[in-house]
Amino acid sequence: MVDDFLARAVAELEALPELDAVGGVFFGDDTPGLLAQMQRNEYRRYARDISRRHGRVFVLTGTASLFRSDTLAAVAAARGLVLPGSPGQVYDTISLTEDNELTLALKTLGARTLSPRECRVRTELMPTWTDLWHQRERWQRGALENIGMYGLSSATTRYWLQQFGLGYGVLALFSYLLVTFLAYVAFGVFTVVVFWALIGALFAVERTATVWSEGWRARLIAAVLLVELGYASFLQAVYVKSLLDIATGRSKHWNAAVVASRTPA
Repeated sequence: MVDDFLARAVAELEALPELDAVGGVFFGDDTPGLLAQMQRNEYRRYARDISRRHGRVFVLTGTASLFRSDTLAAVAAARGLVLPGSPGQVYDTISLTEDNELTLALKTLGARTLSPRECRVRTELMPTWTDLWHQRERWQRGALENIGMYGLSSATTRYWLQQFGLGYGVLALFSYLLVTFLAYVAFGVFTVVVFWALIGALFAVERTATVWSEGWRARLIAAVLLVELGYASFLQAVYVKSLLDIATGRSKHWNAAVVASRTPA
């Protein structure tokens, strides 16, 4: 957490009495390596999106968020009635993503939440692909299960659309790669279509511009494009795995061994 987060979050709550909770806008720590830089790029773009939405955020991050006590009391009172969970509990303890679930609970009750861009927090990055897989599998499956628990409502519509968008992205990328591969098998050459080449170039410019403030390493990775395409494909594989696990009823867990191995003694 950045040193002045609490002071800034308290100031927001004092300035806006109607505000019920303040979340942090998270950025990656200084973990070295290519994988860490791709995560920093991802988080930088997410922070940019939050800023463009004037602090309206999907999730009050578990990295650091501040709530009014009466707001949390209202959540606890609504558990088992309006909200999933046991009466008297602030958090739904069976949820894999308690921050996401609590955000849905607050929005269901009509609470006003905000993540101002000034409320910056620093989060730990995953140093290996295995760690990242476990982290994102928990995030993705938790998010899918959370919206399944809450169903379709005015508070969850955006979250359903987000998940459908992820699903469409998986299908679109797989279809593109499959068609490219089949064309190569059929004709023995890769055909370059000028229109799509220009679209790809514009996409590379956009990816580079959105991480420009992150430094030259971030810009280089974004400009190459194929590197981040591989990273995106990895995250899409996590999404598909999470869907399959839910569909087959596979048991869920927190990967306690991984967490323990990363917790300092």
